[in-house]
Amino acid sequence: MQGLVHAMQTQAQTTTTLQAQAPAHEAVFRGVPMMERFRRMTPPFFKGESDPILAESWLRETEKIFRAIRCTEEERERADVWWSSVLRTQFADGAIE
Repeated sequence: MQGLVHAMQTQAQTTTTLQAQAPAHEAVFRGVPMMERFRRMTPPFFKGESDPILAESWLRETEKIFRAIRCTEEERERADVWWSSVLRTQFADGAIE
């Protein structure tokens, strides 16, 4: 259960950070950058709830957005690598506030 909550918090932080600053090689679809398309979908915020139903609901809604904006698996993997580097450089102590 704690693992699910931690994973959801990490993905929520990733979403927030991605909204604030896009990766250097941002994907573009029909002339619109991927992050802009993601933001336009008004993604839900995960507030760290420990209720698995709320966490799963948030995950489902976020996944729907990824499908709607046609985010490929490769783009998700690239974003994950980018987020890992953000964690190493900006959150050296591992703390995410």
